[in-house]
Amino acid sequence: MDHLRRDPVLRGLTGLTLAGIVLFFVFAGQPELQVRIYWLFQVPLDAALAFGGWRLRTLAPARYRRFWSMIAFAGASFTIGDTYHTLSVLVVPGAPSLNGGAVQTIFFAVGMTSNVIACLIFPQGLRTAREKFIFWLDAATVLVGGGVVAWCFAFNPIGGSHTDRLTASVTAALVLVATFSATKVALIKDPPMARIAAWPMVCAALIQGISSVLPGPFQTLDHPYVYAIRLLPSLLIAFGPWIQIIVLRIGDTRHSTKRRPYSLLPYGMIMVTFAVFFMMLPMTASSQLVGATIGVVVITCLVAGRQLVAFHDNAKLIGRLDVALGELRDQALFDGLTGLANRTHFSAETVRLLDAESTLLLIDLDDFKTVNDTMGHASGDALLITVAARLRGALRDGDVACRMGGDEFAVLLPRTTADDANLIVQNLLDRLAEPIVLLQHTVVTRASVGMTVARPGDDPSTLLSTADIAMYEAKRRGKGIWVTYTDEMGARISAEAVLIREMGQALDEDQFVLHYQPIVRLCDGAISGVEALIRWNHPERGLVSPLEFIPVAERTGQIVDIGRWALREACRQAAAWLAAAPHRVPIYVGVNVAGRQLRDPDLVTDVATALAVTGLPAALLVIEVTETAVLDDEQSHATMEALRDLGVRLALDDFGTAASSLGLLLTCPVNSLKLDRSFVESINTVSRQAAVATAVSQMAAALEFASVAEGIETAEQAELLRGLGYQYGQGYLYSRPVPPDGISVLRSVADLESGVLLETGR
Repeated sequence: MDHLRRDPVLRGLTGLTLAGIVLFFVFAGQPELQVRIYWLFQVPLDAALAFGGWRLRTLAPARYRRFWSMIAFAGASFTIGDTYHTLSVLVVPGAPSLNGGAVQTIFFAVGMTSNVIACLIFPQGLRTAREKFIFWLDAATVLVGGGVVAWCFAFNPIGGSHTDRLTASVTAALVLVATFSATKVALIKDPPMARIAAWPMVCAALIQGISSVLPGPFQTLDHPYVYAIRLLPSLLIAFGPWIQIIVLRIGDTRHSTKRRPYSLLPYGMIMVTFAVFFMMLPMTASSQLVGATIGVVVITCLVAGRQLVAFHDNAKLIGRLDVALGELRDQALFDGLTGLANRTHFSAETVRLLDAESTLLLIDLDDFKTVNDTMGHASGDALLITVAARLRGALRDGDVACRMGGDEFAVLLPRTTADDANLIVQNLLDRLAEPIVLLQHTVVTRASVGMTVARPGDDPSTLLSTADIAMYEAKRRGKGIWVTYTDEMGARISAEAVLIREMGQALDEDQFVLHYQPIVRLCDGAISGVEALIRWNHPERGLVSPLEFIPVAERTGQIVDIGRWALREACRQAAAWLAAAPHRVPIYVGVNVAGRQLRDPDLVTDVATALAVTGLPAALLVIEVTETAVLDDEQSHATMEALRDLGVRLALDDFGTAASSLGLLLTCPVNSLKLDRSFVESINTVSRQAAVATAVSQMAAALEFASVAEGIETAEQAELLRGLGYQYGQGYLYSRPVPPDGISVLRSVADLESGVLLETGR
């Protein structure tokens, strides 16, 4: 209501009308001047109706534009007719009268016809035959009641007091129009006007009609209030469109509340009809007629009352069902924890809102599992609720946010340019990065966001797929950032998908092979062991380097099955070498184990089984792990302890490349250190690399670890490393990785050239 009180148009129309009423009283007793004032004030009110209807023609929904066009036309007709009559009254004064001349009457009739047609043709919103039947039953009841009132008090008044049939016809038409308008407003589910806007227009027609049948003083021009009563309907009619404009502008839902499943209007018209019937009874009516009439009225009222009570009970039951259905709907469409849309609702909204200017975001919280594991699931839930609230705060009206499951969220940004989407994502990440207090602990949340822009022909599943690719790219680049999907990402993922499928086939079809690189004693060049290195003998691409498929296998978990095969094959080959040359000093075999394998609870069993099946002594198997695989991982440490208990030796591979190498030396149960090749390649020229290599050798000696230097390519490097205290070496100086038969040849040569560096395979 505050919006209505503050609206300048409504205030202006009200002020104009009040000014006219004041002038009626100021010039009381001067009917000629009062009539001129009446018509002068009538014209701007008519123009306000026309202009308000025309504005609503563009503001209202499309299905109501024809209705408002006709209302605007009616207002324009009233304005033209009243303007013509006003000029006539001002220029050619005559007998004072509030009835217009022939021209004004014609334009008034045209306007009234336009109003009636508008009420007849605007959409009723009734879909089923039952709804239409009920509506027309109620409408017929109301219209018959209105017709009775019009006949008895306007067109054919009691006692025949009015003989102006034209005026009487217009008055009757006003009553019927008001009745029909009230019927539509009360009975239609979705009328073109809110009730607060419609009732002033309905009341205007009722006042106009009632004023025509009021007693004698109201039919003369001797009293100022007669002019005020005749001017008031024009103000109320003009109010209707402008109130509707305000309702549409502010989007006030209070004026479009759910209506009753039944209408009281037909019952009201029954009471009006009974009242008219009593007024029509002759004064000389017999007591029998009066008694029978009263009985009919009372019985009808009792039956109607009983029906209304049943309607009320049904309405309460329907209300309870609506509440229950609303709760079920919320459960079906919204996430119970965060209140955001769930997958089902989000998919439906995406289908509805998706266009060529939409952007989809896929958001995954970084390290959420740590919160659940260290602080409990209740804290994890509290974190998700806070994240959802911040997500809502970063979005605009019309954006759709969803919890996809776990700690993953999705957002649809309809009709959004790339620049706007970038600003929204950055604002979102900034909000998420604000500290959150959980159980008196401060948590800083980061998220990786994948963004994809819709293209013509895209569907929701395609957008989610591309956003998922971009999100994982964001995680790969370091987390806490957002990445926009590109075709290059899609091509890489497609190629990776092919690789994943072919790896599964390769394992089934024995396409993997092991090559072995010798590890020699630096003091005499004798081969002490080998490192098993996997290769993929692809049927079309030939030998594929592990650098191409091992990272993908680790991400997908296929490394567990591939590693299990490599472990068994390496043990089998080492046992075969031992059986083929029992007189020789046995060589050990080193097998690389990834972090994913260390976390596999079956790894220790797999190692024990491989040793038992092949008959390889446990001391001849070395499990090689990287620092990053065991860094701050209790399960990996426990697995390594169990492996050492089997008698298997452990080596820390690529030593020196991780952040916590020195701490691992105190906790990791390894037997040897393998200096990474990056410290060997320039050891002759870069003093810092030489310093690191020296420190590693000294630490290994102090901790009684064996020391192996990787990547040796020159005799000078080998001699320098031997001087630094390294016991073993590995690299192209001795041999590239070779098939199993190559190791047998290399061992034979080493036996013949004991103490001489082998150049084979360079």
